Amino acid sequence: MLNAQQTIIPTPFYSSINTTKSYQVYRNIPVKSEGNISQSLLRDMKEFLGRKTLRVNSIQGEIKIELDEAMKTPSSFSMEVSAEGIRISGADAEGLYYGVNTLKQMIQRQKGLLSFCTINDHPRFAWRGFLLDESRHFFGKKKVLQYLDCMAQLKLNVFHWHLTDETGWRIEIKKYPKLTTEGAIGDYSNPTKPAQFYTQEEIKEIVAYAQARHIMILPEFDMPGHATSVCRSYPQVSSGGEGKRADFAFQPCKEETYELISNIMDELFELFPAPYIHIGGDEVRFGNQTWFTDPQIQAFIKQNDLKDERGLEQYFIRRIVKLVASKGKKVIGWDEIIDANAPTEEVVIMWWRHDRKAELVKALERGYQVILTPRRPLYGDFNQFETHRLGRNWGGYASGYNPIASIVAFPESIESYFKEYEDQVMGIQYSMWTERIDNADRLDYMTFPRLVAVAESAWASPKQKDLSQFMHKLYQFLPCLDARKITYFNPFDPKQTPEIK
Repeated sequence: MLNAQQTIIPTPFYSSINTTKSYQVYRNIPVKSEGNISQSLLRDMKEFLGRKTLRVNSIQGEIKIELDEAMKTPSSFSMEVSAEGIRISGADAEGLYYGVNTLKQMIQRQKGLLSFCTINDHPRFAWRGFLLDESRHFFGKKKVLQYLDCMAQLKLNVFHWHLTDETGWRIEIKKYPKLTTEGAIGDYSNPTKPAQFYTQEEIKEIVAYAQARHIMILPEFDMPGHATSVCRSYPQVSSGGEGKRADFAFQPCKEETYELISNIMDELFELFPAPYIHIGGDEVRFGNQTWFTDPQIQAFIKQNDLKDERGLEQYFIRRIVKLVASKGKKVIGWDEIIDANAPTEEVVIMWWRHDRKAELVKALERGYQVILTPRRPLYGDFNQFETHRLGRNWGGYASGYNPIASIVAFPESIESYFKEYEDQVMGIQYSMWTERIDNADRLDYMTFPRLVAVAESAWASPKQKDLSQFMHKLYQFLPCLDARKITYFNPFDPKQTPEIK
């Protein structure tokens, strides 16, 4: 009989198994609760236990779900399977949700026959994230809801939604309708594709769906670079420019620019209750060439003693941080914003440049909280197998890809860089950029099963992580992806799952 350690993904913090004794979960076993338990959680559990896949027999015992205020670790839960039945205790609503999901996973994998066991579990990191870029290519509500379901099953709790960038603006803003009538036209493959975006009603529906699964949605509004879709819609806030990077950056010296940004944020904050907004802040040098020649911008740099264009970029970031703080939110930005020297209590850094570990150290030494999402191994647009060619690679095909093993080994593979700063590391995130991903099957293929490995590394204690054990459990998990009709790369049989275009 399989035990909890062999079946549960991500691996529990602690489990004690008695394989000589077992408890059979029958169909419609009674579910009882104590404390202020979510009725939707109870209803979902009862519906699950009514499935025809469970055996019908005389019912013995019960499942009891309870809040336990004595449990101090947020999101933690405990489970005990014994002759009397099953008891799940949670420190909070999120812990109970994870406990119930763990039980459902055990019942599915073990066909209802559970070894007696005790499980005490909690996440390693508070931030267990997945980024989906829908600016470059748009996938729509059905796919997003499907991914939220997968995230919930894997105990991932942050959906970072990249809805604005050069290619397209993907969210309705009522004060600025051109953002969708003009800014949402085209994608990375076809610049004339009809406008694709989410209405505010769709956003509300998706946010509520995520909240029910204890997933926070983090919106991203890119600035001052990667702002082409805004600037082509409202040229008065654009720096201008010519060629491939025209309209790439905001005009940073006009009050009109900051007014537009503030107004957009007001609508975003009405839609997204998260305490954060991601502002990008990266790669401004790609398209700010007009800053070097524009007389107004050059005069502004001198008048404000900003020294140079980099100083202007940092001024912009500080001003946006202050604006966001005035609205009761906190900024998250890519690691280029470290040198803006914004207040550490108002900014979180996402470290993405894996080849610049000094930036990670700098952020920690300066007191910033940090989320780890380095290109290697946590960018999903990188190839995952040595024979694959359609995704990205770093430094050659022989070694520059992101296999599952490298994700399972993370972040221990770089722990020397954050030693003694562990309390500042909020967590890790898998980032799926979609320049090279233009259809749902390829999106699935590049996401799974690597996202399962991300869940393992984000949740499991380093002492519990083991690659061979994880691969054994992953093999057992693949039928869950089949059941959800998700296309995936099979690392156990690469030849039978060739690279999908």
